[in-house]
Amino acid sequence: MTRYVVETLGVSEAEADHLRATYWRQYGTTLAGLMREHQIDPDPYLVAVHDVDMSHLTPAPDLAGHIAALPGRKIVYTNGSAPYAQRVLAARGLDGLFDDVFGVEHANYQPKPERAAFDMVFNRAGVVPEQAAMFEDDPRNLAAPHALGMRTVHVAERAKPAPHIHHHTDDLTGFLAQLTTDNP
Repeated sequence: MTRYVVETLGVSEAEADHLRATYWRQYGTTLAGLMREHQIDPDPYLVAVHDVDMSHLTPAPDLAGHIAALPGRKIVYTNGSAPYAQRVLAARGLDGLFDDVFGVEHANYQPKPERAAFDMVFNRAGVVPEQAAMFEDDPRNLAAPHALGMRTVHVAERAKPAPHIHHHTDDLTGFLAQLTTDNP
């Protein structure tokens, strides 16, 4: 992302890194800040920043088994692009386990944590919030799903307790194993 900002805006690497971090904090994603502050076309940005090597990712068969055992529809919703998410899922051996994959492009480039972004994606996916759970690594992105009535799970090494977070785990596979074992 920093390299893209350097090349597109013609700023130093230090300034680009500062803008990247500032826009992420202020707008939810670097892309949202670039679009708002510099009228950047989102599609070339998404192609450029997601052109990354996936060879370091390894299949996760235990995680795949627990995801497959979950009841109901399962979707992926990312602030990245859907094609990028699909590549990550394939590299981890998780492709084919989700009913839909949504990227920021499916929310008219409005990022999580914006409520309107969730509304667009959840409506498109047919999600009934009161019957769903949101798993997310950024606690900011759990506030809107919580307000909609979803159960929320913060997936990260460190817990960041907040009223809109129902559960925390640093072990998604183990967490899902408990769910699928407790509720066969």
